[in-house]
Amino acid sequence: MAATKKTNAKPERKLSQMAAAIQVLGKAKEPLSCKELVDAMTKRGLWSSPEGKTPEATLYASILRDLRKGKDSRFQKAAPGRFTLNK
Repeated sequence: MAATKKTNAKPERKLSQMAAAIQVLGKAKEPLSCKELVDAMTKRGLWSSPEGKTPEATLYASILRDLRKGKDSRFQKAAPGRFTLNK
C-alpha cells in the first residue's frame, strides 16, 4: 500500500468583490466606474461573476453602502458613478 503525502498548503481563496475592487483602485491612476472595475477585476483574475447578470450594479450598491460610513468608508466618490479609494 502506497503512503499518500499530505500537504499543508491551503487552497487559494478568491477575493470578495469589494476586496478585488480595493486592489484595482489601489493601482488605478484615476477614478473608475463600476463597469471598469468589474472588467479590470476579471481581466486580472482577482474576481469573476460566473452566473451574475449585473455584477456592476451589485458592486455599485456595495460601494454606496460603504460610503454611508462617512470618514470610515474605504471609498470616495470622485464624480457621478466614478470612485477612488478614500485616503
